Amino acid sequence: MEISVTGRNVGITDRFRDYATDKADKVAQLATKALALEIKVSRHHEKSSGQAGDDRVELTLIGPGPLVRAESTAGDKYVAFDLAIARLLERVRRAKDRKKVHRGQHRPTSLHEAATSDFSTHGVTPAAAETLDAVRTGAVAVVSDDDAATSAAEEEEEYCPVVIRSKVFASTPMTVDDALYYMELVGHDFYLFIDSETDRPSVVYRRKGWDYGVIGLDQSAPELQEVATALRAGLAG
Repeated sequence: MEISVTGRNVGITDRFRDYATDKADKVAQLATKALALEIKVSRHHEKSSGQAGDDRVELTLIGPGPLVRAESTAGDKYVAFDLAIARLLERVRRAKDRKKVHRGQHRPTSLHEAATSDFSTHGVTPAAAETLDAVRTGAVAVVSDDDAATSAAEEEEEYCPVVIRSKVFASTPMTVDDALYYMELVGHDFYLFIDSETDRPSVVYRRKGWDYGVIGLDQSAPELQEVATALRAGLAG
């Protein structure tokens, strides 16, 4: 596995390069088919004081499959690197474990059970009814990434406690297993996809421990999503 170390606004010493290369051996042992590991270190300066701020380490593992990424920020580049590579290793392990489950080495929790359960065990607090109604009626404007870069004065004048960012991605239909695999690679707690078996917009999400769930949308389903949400929020009897 090829290892490259680059720096931006920060010098890369031989000591750090040797330290990172030595730690990266664990990645090579776990991801045996990986082609390269890119290590990027950057230092951000505080705008107010002009003094040097925290160091950020970004890791990108390149292989025959999807990219695996991890990053972390700390007051020292060694600490930031240790945090980032720990996250990268965890994501690679999770992806490998998903492959083991797919090959039948141990049985996962039923996705059907996960899909039919509510959010009561997740510690999720529903938004207030007034907020939900404001979003539904359009009283809370949707902010695109292009419009988000406003001046400080405008932000103070148009301040709103709810900021919704809008992004649209192209999607290729995939199985639930594939969606879980991609979710693990990027380290997110959910992944939005089109289910190739049902052609439904769906979301896989992480539950406690190693359990997963999947939620799909279908206009012909017997339960209306808004009613189910209101019941969970205690807004309907």
